[in-house]
Amino acid sequence: MINHQTRYPCVNDDHPRPLTPQEAFEMLEEHPQAVLVDIRSSMEFLFVGHPKGAVHVPWIDEPDWVVNPHFVTEIRKLLLGGAVCEPGTGCAPVILICRSGKRSLEAGRALVQHGLKAVYHVDEGFEGDLDEQHHRSTQGGWRFRGLPWEQC
Repeated sequence: MINHQTRYPCVNDDHPRPLTPQEAFEMLEEHPQAVLVDIRSSMEFLFVGHPKGAVHVPWIDEPDWVVNPHFVTEIRKLLLGGAVCEPGTGCAPVILICRSGKRSLEAGRALVQHGLKAVYHVDEGFEGDLDEQHHRSTQGGWRFRGLPWEQC
């Protein structure tokens, strides 16, 4: 098994490491302890679709559209014993995904600032950036790349 920290090292100490959708999928396949967290709103998660197997913990959600004050605690609960890591012992990877990679970067910074070590984010998100016609899922993202997803 490949060590995720060697193959996907952190870029620096205060940011999550960006992964392409394919790199995120491969990490999930290679590391069963890794967790993919969809941080979009409940409506986005349910109606737009989400990666298969993703856990939903919103970073910002309706009705108030404010940052979830319990976000870090909820992620730590998902990891159980993997939230605190000692040097050389490894940590359970946390991979965050949002619509386009912007919210997941922000949420990942919060996790890193609270001591989580193996934090990654999908830099294209689930739907990717807008194209010239203001459409998503046409030039990037988990869904555009043909990775497994589902919709309620």
